[in-house]
Amino acid sequence: TQYKDKSRKSEQNLNAGLFTYPVLMAADILLYQTDLVPVGDDQKQHMELARDLATRFNNRFGDTFVVPEGYYPKETARVMSLQEPEKKMSKSDSNPSAFILLAEDADSTAKKIKKAVTDSIGIVKYTDDQPGLKNLINIYSAMTDKSVEEIVAMYDGKGYGAFKGEMAEAVVEHLRPIREKYNYLLENRDYLEGIYTRGAEKASARAGQTLRDVYDRIGFIPKKF
Repeated sequence: TQYKDKSRKSEQNLNAGLFTYPVLMAADILLYQTDLVPVGDDQKQHMELARDLATRFNNRFGDTFVVPEGYYPKETARVMSLQEPEKKMSKSDSNPSAFILLAEDADSTAKKIKKAVTDSIGIVKYTDDQPGLKNLINIYSAMTDKSVEEIVAMYDGKGYGAFKGEMAEAVVEHLRPIREKYNYLLENRDYLEGIYTRGAEKASARAGQTLRDVYDRIGFIPKKF
């Protein structure tokens, strides 16, 4: 369904990469014998494809791949657009106010939250009748570890202005250490290169063992990985 949805929205960018993405995602999961995969609700079909491929291979050639499970966060399995809360948040959205980027500055994040679409009801409640507000509450909950019920109670009798203002502060503070580390890494290229070089070596060793097992099960000529 993602392929169909994205191909309708962006026909000029309709390419093989978009079509083969689910298979490549499955390969990335299975190659490293992953058992639990944190994903959004929109990735359920991709996870099922990975599971089907692992099960089918194991049934035909013997136990080779771990059959992975998807981990779906309760409130944030599908984060919705800040401007069109009926569709999911996407960094490819043509409206930059619709999404939050991990690497953007704090002021940009705060402005996007304060401009987020809500409704004319004016009461902070968690209902399907207020999809924009419901989405913001979900994000707020994920950023603070406060329950949805706690957040609703906090703004009983208060308007959306107070809610958005304090939510913006909470999101900015939650993302601050991520952004600081991101900037630190960009300013320390040698350290960064050392991290991804060691990571690539570990990943290659893990992947190589899986590929050797696959070749052995299928009956391909052994090769070095």
